[in-house]
Parts: sequence; C-alpha cells; structure tokens
Amino acid sequence: MSQPSQLHENKPPVYPEVNYLNADRGVWSWLTTIDHKRIGIMYLISVMLAFLLGGIFAMALRVELLTPGPTIMGANTYNRMFTLHGVVMIFLFMIPAIPGVFGNFLLPLMLGAKDVAFPKLNLLSLYLYWTGATLVLAGMIMGGTDTGWTFYTPYSTTTPTTLFPVLLGIFILGFSSIVTGLNFIVTIHTLRAPGMGFMRMQLFVWAIYATSIIQVLATPVIGLTVLLVGIEKVGGFGLFDATRGGDPVLFEHMFWFYSHPAVYIMVLPAMGVVSDAIATFARKNIFGYKMIAYSSLGIAFVGFFAWGHHLFVSGQSAFNDGAFAVISMLVGVFTAIKVFNWVATLYRGAISIKTPLIYICGFLFFIVFGGMTGIAVATVSLDVHWHDTYFVIAHFHFIMVGAVIMAFLIALHYWFPKMFGRKYHEGWGMVAASLIVLGFNATFIPQFLLGNAGMPRRYYMYPERFQALNVASTAGASLLAFGFLIILIYLIYALVRGEVAGDNPWDSRGFEWMTTSPPPKHNFDQTPIITQDPHSYQEPGEEVEHVVI
Repeated sequence: MSQPSQLHENKPPVYPEVNYLNADRGVWSWLTTIDHKRIGIMYLISVMLAFLLGGIFAMALRVELLTPGPTIMGANTYNRMFTLHGVVMIFLFMIPAIPGVFGNFLLPLMLGAKDVAFPKLNLLSLYLYWTGATLVLAGMIMGGTDTGWTFYTPYSTTTPTTLFPVLLGIFILGFSSIVTGLNFIVTIHTLRAPGMGFMRMQLFVWAIYATSIIQVLATPVIGLTVLLVGIEKVGGFGLFDATRGGDPVLFEHMFWFYSHPAVYIMVLPAMGVVSDAIATFARKNIFGYKMIAYSSLGIAFVGFFAWGHHLFVSGQSAFNDGAFAVISMLVGVFTAIKVFNWVATLYRGAISIKTPLIYICGFLFFIVFGGMTGIAVATVSLDVHWHDTYFVIAHFHFIMVGAVIMAFLIALHYWFPKMFGRKYHEGWGMVAASLIVLGFNATFIPQFLLGNAGMPRRYYMYPERFQALNVASTAGASLLAFGFLIILIYLIYALVRGEVAGDNPWDSRGFEWMTTSPPPKHNFDQTPIITQDPHSYQEPGEEVEHVVI
C-alpha cells in the first residue's frame, strides 16, 4: 500500500501466500537473514527462552523461602541462584526484550521503510547477543556466580566462583545493545517515509529513539566497568581494593551510572508500547502527543543524573544525597506526564475490552504504585530504613519487572496478528491476563510488608515471624507461573491452527498496519506517502461517547 488512508479499509481475512516467514525456506536462510522481521522473531525466541530460565530460577528461590530454614538448597546454591536469576532476567530478557523483538520487527514498518539502516549490523547484534548469552550460561555451568547481579566489589574480585565468563558475556551483550541503538538512531533519522516529520512518528518510535540514545551513551560505561572487575579478578591489580589504593565505592558509581539509565532502557520502550496500544483500544486520538514524545527524551536526559540514589548509605556527602534525591524525583514528573495523558486518552473513549487492554490496566497500576514507592526510596531518610530489604526487591519488581512484562505482553498480543497473521483465543487471553496481574500483586505486595518489617534481601533463612508473608508470596508466584503457562499454550495453538487475522484486525491507525499481516519480505511494494498524523481516530471536535465490550 502506498497511502496511509488505505489503512482503514475493511479487507477480508486472507492469509498472504508469500510473506517474510516463507519467502526463503530453510534454517540457514534464517541464520543468515538480514530481514529485520526475521531478526525480530529470532530475538523473540531467544528472550522467551531467557525468560523461561529466569522464571525457573525465581520459582526455585520462592520454594526455598517457603520455610524459615533450609528447604531445597543450601546457602551457596541460594546465592548462585538469585545471582543467575538477576543476570538472566535483566541482561538477557528485560534489556533486549522490547527493543530487540518489537523494535527490530516494527520500526521500519512504522517508518514506512523496507529495513533498518544497517541490516548486516542488525544481524551482528543478534549474534553478539547469542555469544554473550552463551558465555553467561557457561559461567553458570562452570561453577556459578554468587555476587548478585550488581557484582559489588570487593567480594566480586575475591569470590571463588566462576565470574569471568559471566562478566565477559555481559561485556559482549553491551556491544549488542550499542549496535542496536546506533542502528535505530540512524534508521529514524534517515529512512522515514515521505511526509513523515518527527511530529508524525508514532510514540513507540519516539520511545525507541530515546532508548537508543541511552544505549549508545551509557552502555560503554557498564562494559568497561565489568571488564575492569574481570581484569582485577584475573590479574589482581587492585583497582577497587582499598587496601591497595583502590576504591570499591568507585565501582558503585561506575556501575550505577549505567545501571540507572538502564532502568529506562527497559521502561521507556514499555511506555512506547502502551502509548501506541492505548489509543487503539480507546478508539480515540492520543491525548498530549507532544508531551508524551518530549517526556521520553526528558526521562532519557534526567536518567543520566540520578544514579547516586543507589549510594545513600555509601558515605557520600549530605549535599550529594539531597541533590540525587531531588533529581530522582524529577524523573517522576516526566512519568506522571505520561500517565496523565494515557488516562486522558481513555477518558470517554470507545473502550474495546480486549486482552491487551487488561495488560494496559496492569501496567498503569504497576507504573503508578511502583513509581510512588520510587519516590519513597528516593527520600534519604526512608531509604536508609529500607536499604537492602525486601521493600527494595518489591519496588524494583513493580516498577521494572512488572511494567516491562506487562508491556511485553501488551506488545506480544497486540502485534501477534501483524507478526504471524493469526488470531489467538481472546477468552483464554483474558483469563491469563487476569491471573498474571493478580499473581504479580500477590507475589510482591507481601514483599513490601516484609521489607518494611525488616527482612533483609539475599538471605535464604529468616525468623519464623516472616513465614506467613513468604508463603503468600510463593503462592502468588505459582499463580503467576500458571498464567504464563496458559499464554504459552494458546499462542502455540494460534500459530498452528489460529484463525486468519486479516491485515488490520484491530482497525488500528498505526502505520505498521499499512501492509499485509504477516508482511512481505520487503515490507512495501512501494514507499508509502504519509499524509496524516499517527494515532488519529477522530476528526477535531468529533465526540466518542460509547463503550464497546
């Protein structure tokens, strides 16, 4: 299709005979492809396997914490298990999940382009991801790592466990992230379709753009930091050893200078997913397009100056504590702008209650509740009390894991017909979504209470008075796991025997729906000409007054 106005035509649900999935056959054609859509699908398989592995580790941890004493593992195994859970979930799932899968698959489609700017570099980023993931898992097999995913010195430089392969794997994963970010920035600047200025880009594209800036600027810092830890462990140079003139707190500054912006590498794409999907299911123009777009850049910018709130108990000056606290709270202002605009988009919309909308509601709850607890832990006096307790664990999972997983599931369900041309079972989708939202709350709300009562994190034994809340948390995790199992079953069924979706089953105004579902190999037969704004569902002054269920 060449005109976005054709986006809204009602077409019979016909599955394209030739599309990117079957245009070239054979495993080798996939492994050597430079088609951004196939690369996105391979990322999807990879991150879902990582998510499965990280989830298994998480369930093992929750089973261990069912009783105050040892349950199924000893202290050393527990330390390795929570380390690997964190490393796998953060570096192998949450950071690459939305940019790697949906950024790769959708960005050229949303821009009206036939591919990304550097297709071969795009494939290289996937191979770098696989290489880094292999090294991380090799470190696990060779003896495990027990430092926690933060690798704090001096313990990380003295632990007898096998740390270097994990650090090297993360270093390589950083290059994958940098290459992806650079590719996306150049693609957005150079490959937009005629008529598409920056103010006509979809909000998911804005979010990917802001994320890519962080990836390019911040990721080299974590790469060099973990490399220095690896060199010190192997060579014993004392860079972070206070007894030899080094400074272990310097590691914290270097690590969190990346790792706090990395929060937004995960959350900003999630916000972009919500911005795109919420207008579709409200059947209403997005409220405050420019504010949502600019707030993404604002979060990316301010995020670089907020790392010090992770060091409130490290001995930094009172002035630094106060400055980092204020800057951290400023991030909440930009997030609040987005939340206000999302809610305003839903207000008086023609709400279409579908599976993605349930996840959108879950996302809004997690981002607001988790954001409020973020303001709390950015308050120095409160953070001193909650530091290294389960309150921080619960906050982290609400604002990061909950928001990212909700958005990943929104994206997976919203764009599943675009990616595969099939429909999933809407009834089972709603059941699973309800279980996951309920299970997530049941898992982590007890952990807020545990942390406030003083239970420290990273301990596999605890006083008996904490057992009831730990049992409740484990029960919630079981419910969560059951919800994910249901999703796996009905999505696999949809791939094999699902109903043909048609080109645009949601009647969305997103530019990615301008082509067939699934798309052809080269996306478009001819370059589209963009003549309208994104997320446009009504003419100025037109009212939307009914609710569709």
